[in-house]
Amino acid sequence: MLKGLYIAYTGMLNEQHRMDTLTNNLANATTIGYKKEGATSMAFADLLTLKIKDSSVGLQNVQRLGTNNPGVKIGENYTDYTGGPMRITDNTYDLAIEGDGFFNVEFTNKAGETSTMYTRAGQFTLTREGYLVTNEGDYLLDTQNRRIRLNTLLDSRIEGDGTIYQNGTAVARIQVTDFEDYNYLEKYGENYYRPVEGARTRTADVNIRSGYLEMSNVNTVTEMVDMISVTRAYESNQKIIQTYDSSLEIAVNQLGKL
Repeated sequence: MLKGLYIAYTGMLNEQHRMDTLTNNLANATTIGYKKEGATSMAFADLLTLKIKDSSVGLQNVQRLGTNNPGVKIGENYTDYTGGPMRITDNTYDLAIEGDGFFNVEFTNKAGETSTMYTRAGQFTLTREGYLVTNEGDYLLDTQNRRIRLNTLLDSRIEGDGTIYQNGTAVARIQVTDFEDYNYLEKYGENYYRPVEGARTRTADVNIRSGYLEMSNVNTVTEMVDMISVTRAYESNQKIIQTYDSSLEIAVNQLGKL
């Protein structure tokens, strides 16, 4: 009878994980270039099948699941990379990518280590020295992996291929990188992504729109509806535990006296 408690318990943990994911999406509903996340789970029957077919430890030494592991197993989160809506800003250095791909940014961590990060957030500004930087002060890179530096006294025009013109002369071209498999990307923070081992880049066929910003692809209505569904599922598991608690109380305090 106690197995039902564990099933309801794992169900509550799974719904809590889903709620954390949904609230994080809602918190970033207005974050430029943010890509929403989703949560996955695996039922006990699926996990059992997976373990039975697992031959990594030898067919005669199949891993045990344990004595109290029914219910739901929390899976991995995934990222939805679909494009978000465009917002017109009429600011030359506000850039949005139409299609797949990421801006290349030179990122320096707190330890002073420099690496290339990737982002869809195209809200760039021009520094006094003429460098194009993000809101955090990280440098936008060109196709030669160099910092883009412009003349602050001249107006700029950015074409769809990322080429920046000043006074009719091409001075730089913005680098956009795409990946063959987005499963080899992980979120770093500050709206950045970084590749993990096995990631392979490819040429991005995109159109860069100057004067636009790609907004978050989070649909607030959908997220709110999912939150209601998660809350009800959590309450259902909670009621199951309360029912088992009442049954155990009767078994201990009343039936145990006979």
